[in-house]
Amino acid sequence: MGILYVVPTPVGNMEDITLRAIRVLRESDLILAEDTRTSSVLLRHYDIHTPMQSHHKFNEHQTTQSVIQRLLAGQTLALISDAGTPAISDPGFLLVRECVRQGIEVQTLPGPTAFVPALVSSGLPDERFCFEGFLPQKKGRQTRLEALHDETRTMIFYESPYRLLRTLQQFADHFGPDRQACVCREISKVHEESTRGTLQQLIQHFTDTEPRGEIVVIVAGVSDATKAEKPHNQSKNKYKTT
Repeated sequence: MGILYVVPTPVGNMEDITLRAIRVLRESDLILAEDTRTSSVLLRHYDIHTPMQSHHKFNEHQTTQSVIQRLLAGQTLALISDAGTPAISDPGFLLVRECVRQGIEVQTLPGPTAFVPALVSSGLPDERFCFEGFLPQKKGRQTRLEALHDETRTMIFYESPYRLLRTLQQFADHFGPDRQACVCREISKVHEESTRGTLQQLIQHFTDTEPRGEIVVIVAGVSDATKAEKPHNQSKNKYKTT
């Protein structure tokens, strides 16, 4: 029986890859890539000639079983996404789950993921946190935000630059405009930047400066004191905007 390696790839700087990851990609029988065109740039950079096959959110339901058959036949496969660790807001969970069900060994290599450096760089408490990834765009979005209203842990979100202002405003509506937060963009790239302040300050900053690039938003949790002094309904409605 084969092995599935889950291999993190750089989120920005090409040097942010481990020696083990390079070796595994070279020695695997096949690389499952979210986008073979994007991944080919990385493979060329490190002179890796392993064949690739597309494995992304639009075809993973169809391709998973054929991949499982390869693994059951004894092949070694590596799963990568366009950037970062597969299955963290990227394809990969379905395949890993099926491997576990079939008793196929899964080894996940340590390596790059955008939210860890963003969290540490934010300056917000990082001993306890919750990762929310991308919020639902429509159905379920308000429900999710309301569920986070009394969250005391630092919260981590991924967001598109095109939706950042809308999201920051919704955060201000639900958490209050004075809640501390940090917007980290272009992690590990040339124009990496962390902008810190209250949600209201961040709204003003990105109203004046168009947001660009890959974005991670870190939002402080509610303090126990604040949570005790504000009933849920009052806090939720106080900052409602039209």
